[in-house]
Amino acid sequence: MRWCPWLPACLAWGCVAALCGSRGLCPAPNASRPEPGQCPPRRAAELCAWALSSDSLLDPFPVDVIQENYVRNVRNCIFSVVYPTPFKSRVRLVAVSKAVLENILDLDISVKGSSGFLEFISGGKVISGSVPLAHRYGGHQFGSWAGQLGDGRAHLIGVYTNRHGERWELQLKGSGKTPYSRNGDGRAVLRSSVREFLCSEAMHYLGIPTSRAASLVVSDDDVWRDQFYNGNIKKERGAIVLRLAKSWFRIGSLEILAHSGELDLLRRLLDFIIQEHFPSIAMNDSNRYLEFFSTVVSETANLISLWMSVGFAHGVCNTDNFSLLSITIDYGPFGFMDSYDPNFVPNTSDDERRYKIGNQASVGLFNLSKLLQALKPLLDPRQKQLASQILEGYGEHYHSRFTELFKTKLGLLGENENDNYLIAFLLKIMEDTRADFTMTFRELSEITAEQLKELHIPEEFWALQDLGKHKLFSEWVTMYLLRLNSNNGDSDAKRRTRMATVNPRYILRNWMAESAVQKANLNDFSEVQLLEQVLQHPFQRQEAAERAGYSLRPPAWAKHLKVSCSS
Repeated sequence: MRWCPWLPACLAWGCVAALCGSRGLCPAPNASRPEPGQCPPRRAAELCAWALSSDSLLDPFPVDVIQENYVRNVRNCIFSVVYPTPFKSRVRLVAVSKAVLENILDLDISVKGSSGFLEFISGGKVISGSVPLAHRYGGHQFGSWAGQLGDGRAHLIGVYTNRHGERWELQLKGSGKTPYSRNGDGRAVLRSSVREFLCSEAMHYLGIPTSRAASLVVSDDDVWRDQFYNGNIKKERGAIVLRLAKSWFRIGSLEILAHSGELDLLRRLLDFIIQEHFPSIAMNDSNRYLEFFSTVVSETANLISLWMSVGFAHGVCNTDNFSLLSITIDYGPFGFMDSYDPNFVPNTSDDERRYKIGNQASVGLFNLSKLLQALKPLLDPRQKQLASQILEGYGEHYHSRFTELFKTKLGLLGENENDNYLIAFLLKIMEDTRADFTMTFRELSEITAEQLKELHIPEEFWALQDLGKHKLFSEWVTMYLLRLNSNNGDSDAKRRTRMATVNPRYILRNWMAESAVQKANLNDFSEVQLLEQVLQHPFQRQEAAERAGYSLRPPAWAKHLKVSCSS
């Protein structure tokens, strides 16, 4: 019996038998490479049938030469090797995402019942092939350069390439101190971890580019937090989220190298990112950095437009929280609007309202200007000029995509010079009446044109009833119905069906998350799990969600809820 020469192939296919059944042994030294039919795609039911690798991140770059784990200023590297710190107390599994485990990580859902899996997702066990890393980056926070930041409570525990050939970077958040922890304790609390777990998955099912969440665990370890920065420090429970992204590199990843004058490393990192994640850009193209910047500009405009289309405010749009792949990352004091309000700010610590929802597009432009500043040492004078012109086109990209998305939300087909006015008119009367953002569009998807024409708003359409109190509502309805009549080859039934696929009935409202957190604090994880299930199908009416009141008018107490940056 010899060691199987095709062990990596079996790992890639998640072939349990190759590792657990035969323990990686095969009967002949000249075994041929297994065909897909011989080693079919299977999901691993045990972690012994599964492995990570850190080589693709370690091989291209120098690593922090200091191996001790203490807070310090780090230079001339992308990562520091640092291991998670396990909890001291009992760890409980709060929830898992079946879709992430099975469709991304090639793990059977039954693996969640194993002690090894619980150890792994809580930072107590390092998987074969994994070298845990903390990423060094900087960033502009609330408009000012903050210097070195980095993964202060997160560990990148490896890269997994699944049976579809997709490459995913796995990261534990809340898993202990690193050289980048600054004054922090390296932990995350259950309150914020529930929100991140749920929102990561909710955003995915809304069709918005995002990191994913595989699991959430909670311990009985004490973690002290001043939730609202008002001097009222309280004891909370430590938690860890296992989250995934195609890449965790962000604008700040490049900024720290440019600010430190580490230009060779800046070039190496940028080339790595382009080669790994921007396959349409040729590595021998002398304008590859320009092409990269152009792509990030347009994709960032697209991402923020998508946020706006579902009423999502990120809350902390610093450059260290903006992905170079233009996906939503680092869920902190985020929030979905209830009543439409362009001044909506979910983060109570944002006193200047810098990151209010109506300012997100402008903040995106600011962050992209800082990306350009980091790239400039690698650009020649002509490329710098062209890059500035690309940045100037950001506003047009954003406006075009925003208009396209809101036309789709209203069921409009084709082009009409008055479409922008129709959209702006609706948003204005929504603002004046404080109509619910999500349910206004959803109920427009469900109400018939005849009911609108007669201004007969059924009682169940509570958001439209609020909107109907505006003196200009009937005028807007008249304009809207005329515009719908210009949809070529359309019908009212088609229009409603089409709109119902883009206007969600369920979003992660703040009060829903808070209710789940309160129960989870008592070790009742049922509502976390219910929400995770409901938010997988945000566009479909669900009995369990209706019974829970998730599509009803938010309860009165929801108006007084606050979200803080302390997590």
